[in-house]
Amino acid sequence: MDISTDIWGQLAVEASQVYLSDGTVRSPFADTTIEKLPDKVLLHIFSYLSHREICRLARICRRWRQIAYDTRLWKNVSLRPEVSGLHVGSLEMLLQLISVRFGPTLRYIELPIELITHTVLHELSGKCPNLTHMLLDFSTAMQLHDFSEMQTFPTKLRYMCICLSEVIFMEGFMRKIYNFINGLEVLHLIGSYEKCEEDEEEIYEVINVHKLKSATPNLRVINLYGINFIDDSHIDAFSSNCIQLECLAVNFCNKVTGSTLKTLIQRSKRLTCLLMNGTSLKSEFVMQAEWDKCALQELDITATDLSTECLVDMLTRIPSLKFLSAGQINGFNDSVLKLWMESGNTRPLISLDMDSSDNITDEGLLKFLQRHGHQLCACCLSGMPHITDQLWMSILPLLGNCKIIVMGTAEKLGVNIHVDQLMDTIASNCGNLERLELRWDPDNLRFSDKSQKAIDILRVKCLKLRCMVLSDGRYYETVKANFERADRITVVRTTTCCRVSPYHLLRNYNDLIFN
Repeated sequence: MDISTDIWGQLAVEASQVYLSDGTVRSPFADTTIEKLPDKVLLHIFSYLSHREICRLARICRRWRQIAYDTRLWKNVSLRPEVSGLHVGSLEMLLQLISVRFGPTLRYIELPIELITHTVLHELSGKCPNLTHMLLDFSTAMQLHDFSEMQTFPTKLRYMCICLSEVIFMEGFMRKIYNFINGLEVLHLIGSYEKCEEDEEEIYEVINVHKLKSATPNLRVINLYGINFIDDSHIDAFSSNCIQLECLAVNFCNKVTGSTLKTLIQRSKRLTCLLMNGTSLKSEFVMQAEWDKCALQELDITATDLSTECLVDMLTRIPSLKFLSAGQINGFNDSVLKLWMESGNTRPLISLDMDSSDNITDEGLLKFLQRHGHQLCACCLSGMPHITDQLWMSILPLLGNCKIIVMGTAEKLGVNIHVDQLMDTIASNCGNLERLELRWDPDNLRFSDKSQKAIDILRVKCLKLRCMVLSDGRYYETVKANFERADRITVVRTTTCCRVSPYHLLRNYNDLIFN
């Protein structure tokens, strides 16, 4: 340290100190309290809080109440208490909030079924002219309100998410809003595939997709998530009318077989993202598509039953693939990786997810990563018992540019994972890391009394790390305590409530998020 700098710093501190008559030193900031902060500073502090916390602070004093009710704090509002939103006790209270607190600054709102009435929607269209994002949750509905008198609806919507009910038909409501939603660019239809068994319950087409596509010609992003009646005809309907389509997601729509993929690729010249996780794709349909003529850059075919022949045919024909999720596919093996590399189409690749790909060997994987590991921003090799810490020690030096890494398997192994060495290797080679998940069972993790040093090195060298997910156990508690002592409280999480996904790298990731 420069001695002169140290002396001047000490003199500056002494000059700022106030000495009282009894000789004690009084801090120059002793009279500085939160009450003396200007309103604009308090408003900025409040902007980091949830609406529930803001409402509690409004009870402190008149000044804080005035700041808490500033419309700038109410741009994005959720009124679904079951997903951390506010609870509104009555329609009258909501109508008052729309007039007094939301107003022209409101941009985003989430409404539960009990608050979706023609009166509320009329008020929103009149009092909130800048409303562009809306979520309507009908998932728990047993009966809709009467919309026969509804004449108006917000007209500037660019994003709309509708959570569907299993048994309530939406046509009576949808018919009233078709004329107001032709400006939509992002549409989410969220199903309830987790709540029902296809074999046990009758499936109803609760929303008319063929009419909806005619009312929404400007869609860029379509997300049909877990809807048990969506099939290939609905994909065909959207592709026939939405010429701006960039991203189509049909994850967990198990009636999708890919029979209209050829038509989709031919029509949708701007389609760069296709997500089909958990669908029932058939190899013969997939091979009919003209993959060599498509603009596709992002593809998810996880948990499909595609054959080795189909995978080779598709991957060797897609010229610009940057993002591939192809886990849980028995047909994906070393020969697929080898032929894909030889085709030259792996050059643009930046994200690879091979979760639970048991038919890929250590040798095949290592050869692929030795050639392409340096270009990857995401590498997810979880769910494979044969990929232990020893292989990862060889892989990690090849992943210097990785932002997302997922490793380990939840099933108990016959070998131990020496996690301290793993942390050292990650810290030494992956300085750009933002998200990390270790899925190994806590009983398989071995660490020493010197683990704190390895965790310290990881925390100091990986400064961009915003999420580290571990199985709940002793090692999780050790890592969590270490990061909390460094005031990085939100970084360490458990696999019970959080999973790391390469989806963060998708170009349309922000549009694909739904609550």
